[in-house]
Amino acid sequence: MPEPEPQRTEQAQTQRYSIKDELDAELEALLQRQMARIKVVGVGGAGNNTINRIMEIGVKGSEIIAVNTDAQDLLYANASKKILIGKEITSGLGAGSQPRIGEEAAKENEADLKKSLQESDLIFVTCGLGGGTGTGAAPVIAEVGKKLGSLVVGVVTLPFAMEGQRRYENAVVGLEKMENIVDTLIVIPNDKLLELAPDLPLQTAFKVVDEILANAVKGIAELITKAGLVNLDFADIRTVMGKGGVALIGVGESDSENRATEAVEKAINNPLLDVDISGANGALINICGGSDM
Repeated sequence: MPEPEPQRTEQAQTQRYSIKDELDAELEALLQRQMARIKVVGVGGAGNNTINRIMEIGVKGSEIIAVNTDAQDLLYANASKKILIGKEITSGLGAGSQPRIGEEAAKENEADLKKSLQESDLIFVTCGLGGGTGTGAAPVIAEVGKKLGSLVVGVVTLPFAMEGQRRYENAVVGLEKMENIVDTLIVIPNDKLLELAPDLPLQTAFKVVDEILANAVKGIAELITKAGLVNLDFADIRTVMGKGGVALIGVGESDSENRATEAVEKAINNPLLDVDISGANGALINICGGSDM
């Protein structure tokens, strides 16, 4: 049998590689179109602190947006996009711990917020309840997201008791508003943190809270955007969180022989939860580990 001509063989291989490359490019483009579009909005001073931490740890496939009435805070925020709200009302000087001002500020720039939140599948709105901007503006921003048809998840904190009665009362009103708007509301009570570590300096406590909030957002977002052994897609997240109501988050880790089960048990029994989860209508469990898991 005569040997095939080298030139023809080379041409055939080149053609095969070309078809494979075209198919790969087509598949990548299809996956890109199908990928859930995630936006994380940090509202007010506490919300901006949280997204600063989110930017540090990184959340794959998410756009980070900082919203504030305080121009100086916004200047130092680390975000993909920044929106100064209520410039006509506050002159960029903040909401003065008045939620009404925060609400009016968000409504003043509702068109800008809507433009920034368009074409989103999942929107996280994070803030510290009790102040003016976060408490007042976060419900407005969440409602804009809901009207656009996005799945909206609130990730909020309740103030430390030492912050005063006024902030607590503001927080209660803001919490009720958020609960009535968002699909799922994750609440971290700051005082619970101090119960666990009463000698924690306040500045350190705020940093710990930022870490908890940032990891809550990262954990949920990367269930969708990162590949795993058992993959969840956006439809799975919407099923669980679409009407999730008030939710809680627990974190556990272990390096024992039975580490996967032990980590889940620690997460369920996390002291920050302080609640019986037997009445829960759904759960998302994300387990990370090494190659030997």
